[in-house]
Amino acid sequence: MVKQDRAIRTRQTILLAAAKVFEERGYQAATISEILAAAGVTKGALYFHFPSKEHLADGVLHEQDHRLPIPDRACKVQQLVDTVVLHAYRLQTDPMVRAGVRLSLDQQAQGLDRSGPFRHWSEVGVELLEKAQAQGELLPHVVPAETADALVGAFAGVQAMSQALCNYQDLPRRVSALLRHLLPSVVVPSVLAAVDLTEHRGAAVQTELETAHPVPRPAPVS
Repeated sequence: MVKQDRAIRTRQTILLAAAKVFEERGYQAATISEILAAAGVTKGALYFHFPSKEHLADGVLHEQDHRLPIPDRACKVQQLVDTVVLHAYRLQTDPMVRAGVRLSLDQQAQGLDRSGPFRHWSEVGVELLEKAQAQGELLPHVVPAETADALVGAFAGVQAMSQALCNYQDLPRRVSALLRHLLPSVVVPSVLAAVDLTEHRGAAVQTELETAHPVPRPAPVS
């Protein structure tokens, strides 16, 4: 168990170091040597977990979109909104998420399959929109797959714009504006009136998750 815990910690240390380097340098410019230096581990330890730079990037891409899920909400439109605004909040606060987004949008990342996050977020959106549709929350013309793809694509553009202009400082405001423009064409007005679209919603959802799933403190060394 001790070895397993140590291996998990080592793998996470390597991923965090890789995320930092990928975010700063991009996929093509990043080197294994830089990641080793940032992680402070041996080459053998790194290659045990990740045989190549591509495997490291895949690990970051996978890790950044598999954080704690949003709890079930009675209103599925609110659950969809919370999923979007939480991701925006994490772009401001979580290096793993920032690195994953940079990798997924990096057109210079030759040989790297960048489709995973887009597919994942579209699937999440379709699932929530189909549930919302079944509950009568959506307008009659809505096709969940089309709406999910439109939302994912629009979010990708808005976050890229925010990153370029001010390093994500205004991202919650921009995402709130995006949702206020997009959702009236999708959601039944009486449902939308009760949905929280404010720019502070992401931080509130993060606090909710941290309260429900507190990070355990390391055991004292005897």
